[in-house]
Amino acid sequence: MIRLATAAFTACLASVIVITAQMPRVAGGAGPDAWANDLSPIAASDWSYDRAAHLIERAGFGATPEEIARLAAMTPAQAVDMLVDYDAIDDRAQPPFDESGIWDPGMDPFPPSRAEAVRLARERGEGLGEKVLPEGTQRRLQPVVDKFFYSLAANTIETQRLGLWWANRMLTTKRPLEEKLTFFWHGHFATGQNKVRDYRMMLRQNQMFRRHASGRFRDLLVGVLKDPAMLVYLDNGENVKEHPNENFARELLELFTMGVGHYTERDIREGARAFTGWTNDVLEFKVDAERHDFGPKTVLGRTGTFDGEEIIDIILAQPVTAEFVAGKVYRFFVREDLGDVVRRELGRTFRESGYQMKPLLKRVFLSRDFYSAASTATQIKSPVHLLVSTYRKLGLHEVPTIPDFGRSTGGLGQVLFEPPNVAGWAGGRTWITPATLLQRGNLFRDVLFPDVKSFRPPDRAMSPTDERVGQRLAKGMGITEATREGDAESNVMVERDEDYNTRYGGYAGFQMAFKRTKLIPRRTAAIDLTAMIRAARADTPEKVVDHFVRRFLRVPLAAVDRAALVGFLRGKLGSSTVTPSDTLESSLRELLYLVLSTPEYQLG
Repeated sequence: MIRLATAAFTACLASVIVITAQMPRVAGGAGPDAWANDLSPIAASDWSYDRAAHLIERAGFGATPEEIARLAAMTPAQAVDMLVDYDAIDDRAQPPFDESGIWDPGMDPFPPSRAEAVRLARERGEGLGEKVLPEGTQRRLQPVVDKFFYSLAANTIETQRLGLWWANRMLTTKRPLEEKLTFFWHGHFATGQNKVRDYRMMLRQNQMFRRHASGRFRDLLVGVLKDPAMLVYLDNGENVKEHPNENFARELLELFTMGVGHYTERDIREGARAFTGWTNDVLEFKVDAERHDFGPKTVLGRTGTFDGEEIIDIILAQPVTAEFVAGKVYRFFVREDLGDVVRRELGRTFRESGYQMKPLLKRVFLSRDFYSAASTATQIKSPVHLLVSTYRKLGLHEVPTIPDFGRSTGGLGQVLFEPPNVAGWAGGRTWITPATLLQRGNLFRDVLFPDVKSFRPPDRAMSPTDERVGQRLAKGMGITEATREGDAESNVMVERDEDYNTRYGGYAGFQMAFKRTKLIPRRTAAIDLTAMIRAARADTPEKVVDHFVRRFLRVPLAAVDRAALVGFLRGKLGSSTVTPSDTLESSLRELLYLVLSTPEYQLG
């Protein structure tokens, strides 16, 4: 198998930053420079296969040549309408998430920490549905601690399964823009399961994003601010009239609606009072009237006894809100460089439509600006987009799980349901760092040449500490000895007298989680490149290279790079013709690996 981890390749891949900054080669189908910042519609006479490919790359996750050809056969308006008005497309074949059933009533509400779980168990004689053992029993609180760590481990595994389920939706959906918008809102209203600690909340939030993805922004905003996952993530359960917590109001103004500089600290303080008492009863939103501040508040120049929904309406009445949100949409779907005139014009479109998403999206996707050289193939693909779009272009019908999807994207800085913070992923050039250069280049080696024998499923992996505990217990050691780290005698004495053993709880929790969560089916990618090039009638190295380049790249290769790929395949085959052989498939996979490792492939 070919190896690309060389100094020459590192230098080549590093040039992706130069490509995005200087664009030495214009992407196929890119419009003239004069189209930049021109929001007038693209003419039907300017429509082409390459522009259809650009549309589905941005409004979805890429497509096969056959799918792109169907879009290219339409007019631009027909193609955009089909993508944006996706409600008319029957997508009921998409399976619901197959839950493992890890939750039981005793886990609701889930305590914020192990210390809190123990405190409650001491007070009540039980915790997380587990009885405290009788007085005098060694480690009498151990069942509660085991259950706490089980809950954490099982929830983490279930969220990994949830991420894979969503990735498969992205891959197989007939409504690509629906999933792309859901992905956008997941980053805009960033919420992480590492703090929420309840996959059910994350699933419901994901479903809510999908339900409102292309509808009225107000409906989505109300849905988010009443969403249990968001309420937990931003600590609004602690926002009460006696001690208002400003987290919720601050992120609402700064990140979700208006942006920095368009509000005051007083607006945050007063806005926080309007959301006092907004909390959740596990999976349901509720208003705790006793903790709500019914007094008058002054927010953004308006005074009244406002509640949360009235604050939302005040925010939406500000012209800057439409410009801020439309600008976020533009930067996600088009490019980072957003001029003031375009921002104001898109904000006007958004505001005058009553904050409906579809008119904004149609104006963006039909604009000359969207197809200009400045916008075409200038976006560095996010890790999730990089994998899903590759699998779509390969024509796969299932996301391969060897290598693991979440671990693959996580190594590049992005895991579904795990944004880094409430601001979401920065995106853009932040996806390319010295640490990720070779990783992005070599990402598809394990897809095209999977190492099944050495693969370790991450949904069945424990930490090194827990593994050591398990190994020691298997040797017949007692809990105290098996969980001791180091030789300090004081540690031994403490553990003999404690009510529970934390290290053992971690190990026991994982063991319970492994038994109760459903296994992720492990499968390699169902790739048949021999059939692919046969269907394309590519019977020479030149034709094969050209088919791969056209199918996978949005930026054309330089002539010298194309010649190098042709020479590589000719050398592997020992022939100037491509004919069936025992080594053809592996040779084609090595060639595709080279194509997918180019800096050009990082751009979409």
